[in-house]
Amino acid sequence: MDDTNRGRLTKDGIRIYETRDFAGMHIAGTLAAQILDDIAPYITIGQTTGEIDRLITEWVVASGATSATIGYKGYKHASCISVNHVVCHGIPADKVLKDGDILNIDVTVIVDGWFGDTSRMYVAGKLGRKAERLIQVTHDALMLGIEAVKPGNTFGDIGHAIQSYAEAQRMSVVRDFCGHGLGRVFHAPPNVLHYGRAGTGPVLEEGMFFTIEPMINLGRPETKVLADDWTAVTRDKSLSAQFEHSVGVTADGCEIFTLSPGGLFHPTYAQV
Repeated sequence: MDDTNRGRLTKDGIRIYETRDFAGMHIAGTLAAQILDDIAPYITIGQTTGEIDRLITEWVVASGATSATIGYKGYKHASCISVNHVVCHGIPADKVLKDGDILNIDVTVIVDGWFGDTSRMYVAGKLGRKAERLIQVTHDALMLGIEAVKPGNTFGDIGHAIQSYAEAQRMSVVRDFCGHGLGRVFHAPPNVLHYGRAGTGPVLEEGMFFTIEPMINLGRPETKVLADDWTAVTRDKSLSAQFEHSVGVTADGCEIFTLSPGGLFHPTYAQV
């Protein structure tokens, strides 16, 4: 039996995993989250995104895990690092962090065939007031989306929870990128939209594994991809933020696989 095909598929092509599979997702998710905990002290003024990625790559190897992103569609790094108006898929390089820069770091590891995928926000130096509010709203939008995860609800309920909250704060939800199913594969059905109408879309069932990863902009929602075919930026150059958890639907709600072991998921840790 092909181990990637464990469980069953719904009519929408969404894989339903078994109770025993939650343990593997927890192990992979916890490792990804621990790496993001460990990198926090290195997010400093004058640091380069390339050095941050070098450390992450070193730690993935040292853990005995595999980076899911190195070699994925030609990508060469163990992380995506998206600074300020970069929405997602920022490529680590020699960019030097300046005082007040905000950045999302996204890491996916493979442990015993299971994929752990998570991202969170960081700040170099002093966090500006507008950036702080954007980060807070994005974090809270993710958690509201997660609160909507339980059997019988729909994926539209998740998107609606995120969109209605973010737009009430006069911010916008990026439409061009979404969350995704995962488990024994990196990306699988469904597409988890961060906007939508309550009660629409596939119905959530126990055993579904997927990411929720809203990208919220201070300005308009439109994005564009740069010539490197990876880096997505806001068209109006407004700041963007993102948080991502991997979750599994349980009998009465969901489990978060990528909780921060050190309670460091939010960059202003004392507020959480």
